[in-house]
Amino acid sequence: MATEAAPEWLEKGDNAWQLAAAALVGLQSVPGLVILYGGIVKKKWAVNSAFMALYAFAATMVCWCLWGFRMASPAHTRPRAATLLFFQFVFAAITLILVAGSLLGRMNFKAWMLFVPLWLTFSYTVGAFSVWSPNGFLFKAGVMDFAGGFVIHLSSGVAGFTAAFWVGPRTAKDREAFPPNNILLTLAGAGLLWMGWTGFNGGAPYAANIDASVAVVNTHLCTATSLLVWLILDSFVFGRPSAVGAVNGMITGLVCITPAAGLVQGWAAMLMGLLSGSVPWFTMMVLHKRCRILKHVDDTLAILHTHGVAGSLGGILTGILAEPRLCRLFFGDDPRYVGLAYAIRGGRAHAGLRQMAVQLAGIAFILALNVAVTSVVCLLVGVLVPLRLSDEQLEAGDDAIHGEDAYAVWGDGETYEQSVHGSRRYQMTANPMSSKVDDII
Repeated sequence: MATEAAPEWLEKGDNAWQLAAAALVGLQSVPGLVILYGGIVKKKWAVNSAFMALYAFAATMVCWCLWGFRMASPAHTRPRAATLLFFQFVFAAITLILVAGSLLGRMNFKAWMLFVPLWLTFSYTVGAFSVWSPNGFLFKAGVMDFAGGFVIHLSSGVAGFTAAFWVGPRTAKDREAFPPNNILLTLAGAGLLWMGWTGFNGGAPYAANIDASVAVVNTHLCTATSLLVWLILDSFVFGRPSAVGAVNGMITGLVCITPAAGLVQGWAAMLMGLLSGSVPWFTMMVLHKRCRILKHVDDTLAILHTHGVAGSLGGILTGILAEPRLCRLFFGDDPRYVGLAYAIRGGRAHAGLRQMAVQLAGIAFILALNVAVTSVVCLLVGVLVPLRLSDEQLEAGDDAIHGEDAYAVWGDGETYEQSVHGSRRYQMTANPMSSKVDDII
């Protein structure tokens, strides 16, 4: 029975799934990436790294409600606008948090506070409008980006790398040794990220339908395959399996399948997992060490590789492997949407080649947009406040920036430095472990 709160036009099932999917994506950021960032960095940067993610989530929510949603989605008065606003907000928020991954361990927090609303306004909204809005030029051209391979992942990878160039590197000591302070927390955050992707890709059809189910299964199939491939490569090349490496393989799989999740068959999702577990591995582990510009720019968590490279790879593979029937489920009855492989088999090679050209054009536009806008934003913020922390703050980390430490390892909330064991007056020089403890802290 229709009521004012539930009118006849409201599909309750679709609306419920959309809200649930949005909540899952939100959990990827808070607490997912907050936990992951806090655990994967050096101990002295744990609070700052987690806090950068938390701030970005909050600031994006306010900006998105005030102006971002209208800029990225002009038809904001359509039905279910409140649901769509929240769903699209969590995508915008996680994009900023991913950008932060390139800047951990040295960016001035006050500069980050300015960067977030500016980049959201002038970069993210433009990319989202161009690819996803019916009035966007890439949407009209027929670009296929099911859930954000271009808008979110390629954008964050390129923007993060560009911002890292302008902010400058971490200290030489941190670049040489930046061990995770808590790998178990890193894995916990990664688990939230993986499971939250059920809503990330499963919510893209804006309906609880067959395409959403296909997207969810393909997401997990590609991700599991990618993780295993990365793990095997680490074991074969470096002689041991790495938990952090497995997390990277997981992320590249999630990113690669995102533009294709509801558009490809299961075998194609596995193929994409094989490539997403190997191509970004090669660019990160081999090419990065040989390329001067990649070595020069300090991309803390290698967001360019895990999101920029994997997002581009997914966009290209979508143009090759998108299955026409699944494309009809998502895009409607439009013959333009077809992967190159199926187009050739159906005697429509020209349509497939056109789709590949559109996919490459989408990559080029997002890349150029983010290099240009991110550079301008960084230069503008740099005029107002320093982009990089002072040498003294870089040496001390969390305590100098926030007056807080991640772990109280001694009695009643005392940190090591404040205890008698950390005081120079009471140094236990006879203890052979003391120097090792000092190095760790």
